[in-house]
Amino acid sequence: MLNFNFYSPTNFVFGKDTESQVGELVKKEKAKKVLIHYGSGSIKRSGLFDRVIKSLEEVNIEYVELGGVVPNPRDTLVYEGIELCREEKVDFILAVGGGSTIDSAKAIAAGVKYKGDFWDFYEKTATITKAVKIGVILTIPAAGSEGSNATVITKTDGMLKRVTYGDSIRPVFSIINPELTYTLPSYQTAAGIVDMMAHIFERYLTKTNDVLLTDRLCEATLVSIIEAAKVVMEEPTNYEARATICWAGTIAHNGSLGVGRQEDWASHRLEHELSALYDVTHGAGLAVIFPSYMRYTVNVDVQRYRRLAVKVFGIKDKPKKPLKVALAGIQALENFFKSINMPTSFEDIGAKKEDIDMLVKKLRINCGDVVGFFKGITMEDAKNIYELACK
Repeated sequence: MLNFNFYSPTNFVFGKDTESQVGELVKKEKAKKVLIHYGSGSIKRSGLFDRVIKSLEEVNIEYVELGGVVPNPRDTLVYEGIELCREEKVDFILAVGGGSTIDSAKAIAAGVKYKGDFWDFYEKTATITKAVKIGVILTIPAAGSEGSNATVITKTDGMLKRVTYGDSIRPVFSIINPELTYTLPSYQTAAGIVDMMAHIFERYLTKTNDVLLTDRLCEATLVSIIEAAKVVMEEPTNYEARATICWAGTIAHNGSLGVGRQEDWASHRLEHELSALYDVTHGAGLAVIFPSYMRYTVNVDVQRYRRLAVKVFGIKDKPKKPLKVALAGIQALENFFKSINMPTSFEDIGAKKEDIDMLVKKLRINCGDVVGFFKGITMEDAKNIYELACK
């Protein structure tokens, strides 16, 4: 196990009706005026917006609002949010939604405190050192952004999708009420399930030795997600299954499963180019990339893949035939994705084989000549993985 620092200061408020506590939680942060940031407006149709407003008004906190966040959140709305916060002297941002809304809120929060262009953070020419405080009411469990220090934004000019990090953009609190996810379309639920599983795979696929504890934590969380997913897809209002999915999404990306081990993240970088070019939902793109990435890298550590197959997917172990067991596990993963109606090929998401050279070119621009740490994916490797996904 490698040396590590683990920092996760977010206050998680979990359970039924917890959104009613938002006013008191914001008040504790000594905020005077809040930006409520959200997506398409479903929070108003569902009545959630009214409950949030009531809670804020009860403690005499003013608010302004900015909706319009879309999947793969755009820089254009971030610029609008930064300007609005400065004009209205906003001192707290409340993200009500899923990963895209939270990521957009984080970018706004950092941009308000920065004299330059917030995109500098994503170009890695500047570092986030301070930000407006952020709180979250989670409505889509998937990205884990409610507990992470990361934010992903797409630049409209060139459709460049990039990530940046900063501890000052971690939410100070995150409210997670599983009941708020009951009305999610099954596609969004399934895409979120893939996303959180992918966050675990990026940590599980490591070259670090002697990490049995975190291996077991990863495996247990994956098994719990798969079991709960099968229930949720049939019973959307099953509270316990929804609760498992919600908390698993947070655990998958708050850093606890990656301590003491080198993480990979090559698959996420490969997928970012897909979602940037085709505007596909991130989880759906990951469902396309991961089986192909795993088949391509299975021989990097066939025993690790064998363990995944046995411990997570229940494949019968054959110690003398580890590759056969490993490949059966990868097939089981792909079958699971299909069982929750997720795409698993380029064709399924409308991606084109003739665009692979463009995807690889953009990948090199964004990430350099080698991506990830489990294998170290070269641009030739990336091309081969994209081609495998064209099956």
